[in-house]
Amino acid sequence: MPKKTGRKIITFDWAIKTVLRNKANFDVLAGFLTALFDRPITILDMLESESNQEDEADKYNRVDLLAKTGDGERIIVEVRYLPEANYLRRLAYGTAKTIVESLKLGESYGNVKKVYSVSLLYFDVTDKGDDYIYHGKTDFMGLHTRRPVTLKRSLVGDRVRINDTNVFPEYYLIAVRRFSDIVRDNLDEWVWAFKHNEVPDEFTAPGIGALKDKFDYLKMTEEERRRFDAHQDRMRSEGGMITHAREEGLEEGRKLGKEEGIEEGMKLGRKEGIKLGKEEGIEEGAHGKALDIARALKHEGVPIVRIAEITGVPLSDLEVEEL
Repeated sequence: MPKKTGRKIITFDWAIKTVLRNKANFDVLAGFLTALFDRPITILDMLESESNQEDEADKYNRVDLLAKTGDGERIIVEVRYLPEANYLRRLAYGTAKTIVESLKLGESYGNVKKVYSVSLLYFDVTDKGDDYIYHGKTDFMGLHTRRPVTLKRSLVGDRVRINDTNVFPEYYLIAVRRFSDIVRDNLDEWVWAFKHNEVPDEFTAPGIGALKDKFDYLKMTEEERRRFDAHQDRMRSEGGMITHAREEGLEEGRKLGKEEGIEEGMKLGRKEGIKLGKEEGIEEGAHGKALDIARALKHEGVPIVRIAEITGVPLSDLEVEEL
């Protein structure tokens, strides 16, 4: 961990809603992506689609960028900040939508661009992870031989050259809280800064000076600081409500599950019944608490789309419930 106190910066989730939507600040993302991909990346433009503009919750939790690699290949990079609820489904949906929206009506499939999805996550993605960055991609292998296969160049096309991969999306999941605070390279400097909301003076990764300057809390206007501080208070409040509800829901679910499990165990066997009852009870208790949170947030004036995002309760369920 760096010894010197660094410059306080705004949190990434707030930056993606504000600072990073300004083309003048593309050098911040370019520096971060250059460190992640380990090759020069230039941001050309931000992609704004009609569906992004319609879905406020989605729009302000992601930024889709048209970028260029050092050898001239044009790619699409989507940088996301997502909540834990339904995370992988959101990720799959968002990437598919990005691909579709990047191709104009009637345009050749040959113009489909490779998409790299980069997610900064402030929750654990594994139970026993031994890393803090996870890379996922699509590979084909023989069903019987279990050996990887190299697809014909005519199928893959000659436009995709990063890491000599195919046209299918690739995913980078960055579990920020898993980072050990041991800085070994440029990428570690970026993740340290995102984790601690601070940039130590001794950090020298390309582009990180722009991060320190443009995310600087002290350079914000009084109104900008007020909005940011209010956002932080709201996020802490929502996080506390969710944690408390999870604990209560788990305890209530255990109790309910034990009662149901004993009754079911009369038919299926005590051991199997208690296990099944506990599972059902925990699920039912957690869902009930999620609805309680939804009602509280609705009372505070939180939009229903944001409520669905926070609680994980489907939007259709919230519309049916009388919150």
